[in-house]
Amino acid sequence: MLACTECGEKLEEDYPRDKCPKCGGKGTLEYQMDLEELRAAEFTGEFSFWRYRALLPKVKNYATLHEGGTPLYKAERLAKYIGLPKLYLKDETRNPTNSFRDRAAALMVSNMLDFGYTAAICASSGNMGASLSAYCARYGIICHVIVPEYVDMGKMAQMIVYDAVIEEYGKTVDEAIERAEKIVEETGWYQATSALNPLVIEAQKTVAFEIAEQIGVPDVIVVPMGSGGTIYSIWKGFRELNDLGKVKGMPRLIGVQSSGCPPIVNAFLEREGEQETLWTKATSIFVLNPFKKKLAIKAIRETGGLALSVSDQEMLEAEREIAKMEGLFAEPASSGTIAALKKLAQESAIGRDENVVCIMTGSGLKATDVLQALSKKRKIALLEAEFSTKEKILRIISRKKTYGYEIWKELGRVMTKAAIYQHLNDLRNRGLISVQVKDGRKYFTITQRGRRVLAAIDEVKALL
Repeated sequence: MLACTECGEKLEEDYPRDKCPKCGGKGTLEYQMDLEELRAAEFTGEFSFWRYRALLPKVKNYATLHEGGTPLYKAERLAKYIGLPKLYLKDETRNPTNSFRDRAAALMVSNMLDFGYTAAICASSGNMGASLSAYCARYGIICHVIVPEYVDMGKMAQMIVYDAVIEEYGKTVDEAIERAEKIVEETGWYQATSALNPLVIEAQKTVAFEIAEQIGVPDVIVVPMGSGGTIYSIWKGFRELNDLGKVKGMPRLIGVQSSGCPPIVNAFLEREGEQETLWTKATSIFVLNPFKKKLAIKAIRETGGLALSVSDQEMLEAEREIAKMEGLFAEPASSGTIAALKKLAQESAIGRDENVVCIMTGSGLKATDVLQALSKKRKIALLEAEFSTKEKILRIISRKKTYGYEIWKELGRVMTKAAIYQHLNDLRNRGLISVQVKDGRKYFTITQRGRRVLAAIDEVKALL
């Protein structure tokens, strides 16, 4: 049944709504299980989301794109780099639309099918909109998504290809949520906004169930925070497993936000109002007024955890480190967990013998700002490589008159002879070398202009 987190009011109804009717919307409604009825519940079936159907709100229809059952990697290289030997990555990028939100979409669309809804709406800065669009497309439900001005184009592309009806409203997801609430009042469409539908918490707690089956109860779990719902979902999952006697103990929960927008961190540290909202490239956690802030703080405090913020630059650096060392491309918000972990390891806030799990909520392929930055870096790297090769050839020719085959051998035969002659033609066209033919062979010598270029390169290097 649904129960209010503030006044305790209980509603015996199946339709998921977020605001308590008794306390005027001050409290948040969430699902509570009947412990006696569910104590004997078992996890059955393949290792996937619906394996945990016994501990989820009941549905008659089971919508699925084969979500859940995601890997938990032991990140050995990254662990050695950070200095925490027992580090694991829960890879939610392996879900059908590459984010953990597929769990919520599966449960909500199942609920829609039970009630006969033909249209749904959600306000989203990306992942939830992409997931809902895919699942609605699979089951013939019209999906409306309200997106803010700032949204990753990779996630927008998913919504478009899944044929969602997209409306842009406001600069932040907070404004988009207000718009979605008004539209539901006017149309009666199904409210699938993650911050407003209590089924989302229920769906996401299955991440905790999976971790418990994979390695038991870890000492620490690090979670990115936007609205605060994800970290509370993890807490709720482990709390229920304890109440049912399936595990013993709770992990310490560590919540991470961008320093550009850290409202939950500020509230946890009791420094609200100290910092004006700036901006973060981690758009999936760019939330000004988190709906689940109180619940997130409750989860952190009750487990003896922490809340901290990291800069966008630290997130992007961690993103590259995860990819380079573990072959996993995570979005900035997810990478923030590793950035935070590096800080905590340096401060000895986490013991070397503790099991630590970082939640990788979504794929970096969706974050176009990052892809553009990487593309730019790649182009610069290619230009630098080409320039470096031409410089090496020019220096070889500056020492002696020589020919193409000798240059190829002196460079270590690391490229084709055709590529060498292409570089030689470029250098000749730019007036840096000259060519003379003797006995049918082309000999190359450096020009005065070529020597001036090498001198200029030496001068620049001396300043670095």
